[in-house]
Amino acid sequence: MKINVKIKLTRGATCPEYATSGSAAVDLRAMTDEPYELLPGERHSFPTGIAISPETTGVVAIVAARSGLGIKHGISLSNGIGVIDSDYRGEISVGLINTSDKPYTVMPNDRIAQLMLVPVYAVSFTECDDLDKTERGEGGFGSTGKA
Repeated sequence: MKINVKIKLTRGATCPEYATSGSAAVDLRAMTDEPYELLPGERHSFPTGIAISPETTGVVAIVAARSGLGIKHGISLSNGIGVIDSDYRGEISVGLINTSDKPYTVMPNDRIAQLMLVPVYAVSFTECDDLDKTERGEGGFGSTGKA
């Protein structure tokens, strides 16, 4: 499925592209003027130089971490994931946190996160006293076993 998305580029950003035909997301880059040393435990917001306008309100843009940064360097998104509502028109920024015990330098134009567009449903809530019964029921985290 494809949709059209208008994109506004600033700070010298270029239009993101899919790395392969099977890529689910495009890379977001740190559009900074100089390197930034992210100290252990520190959070910092990086501009990406892009703003978007999807053709439909039926999608959300999700900012996700880059697995290599997290696994190799302990660099994660400071808010877990980023939710970019379909009607937001400002520049997308990426909040990073350094969860390691070593400083990490983010260089200008480094790939720091991924952006994917995902369909969403608008819901109508119906208040009730009881919910449908399921096999799991009210079992919480880990209630279905280890495997």
